[in-house]
Amino acid sequence: MAQSRAEFLSIPRARERNILRNVYLWMTGGLALTGVIAVGVAGNETMVRALAGNPILFFGLILGELGLVFYLSARIMKMSASAATLSFTAYSMLNGITLSVIFLAYTGAEISLAFFTAAGTFAAMSLYAMTTKRDLSGFGHYLIMGLFGIIIASVINIFLQSSGLYYLISYLGVFIFLGLTAYDTQMIKQWNQQFGSSVSEEQYVKLSIMGALKLYLDFINIFLFLLRIFGSRN
Repeated sequence: MAQSRAEFLSIPRARERNILRNVYLWMTGGLALTGVIAVGVAGNETMVRALAGNPILFFGLILGELGLVFYLSARIMKMSASAATLSFTAYSMLNGITLSVIFLAYTGAEISLAFFTAAGTFAAMSLYAMTTKRDLSGFGHYLIMGLFGIIIASVINIFLQSSGLYYLISYLGVFIFLGLTAYDTQMIKQWNQQFGSSVSEEQYVKLSIMGALKLYLDFINIFLFLLRIFGSRN
């Protein structure tokens, strides 16, 4: 009887740990899939020529990618777990196709440096968010405002072509997405505490994918902004 009671009491704690663990597993899986697709496409001369030589196709893929991520972010809790899984997988693959062009503009050393720096800083901010007692929720509005700011500045710089503004946007982008990494990690940690032992298996999967998508986007953007800083533009 005592053993059964101990096993019963251990179930919520295991589930709470599993949500956070599952988020990182999904995120890692998504990043791995994106990387494999990007390397595979970059190694296929026909596909590279199609992407590099057809701006309509390339920007069409980017628009499709943006549409999918906005739809997934807004509708994930209303989707079935299988539909959410397929959508996240499709987004990771589509992102891999569009990211394959970085191999045309940057060297392998630059890409590796940006990736490992992004991994280290991302891990540090996630660890900080999971261990700090400080409430980071108040920073959310400022981070979103900063994100809109760099989007507007990036559009303006398409016409200005200012190298100074280019690097300023890149550095600000790194800091904003590092902040969002800490903010999102703490939010997922709160999901553990609030929903870890009470949600259904369906909701558990969708929460995991939602959290993975947030951290996936944070990591990808940190990596891309660092690549702009470390890389030599062609």
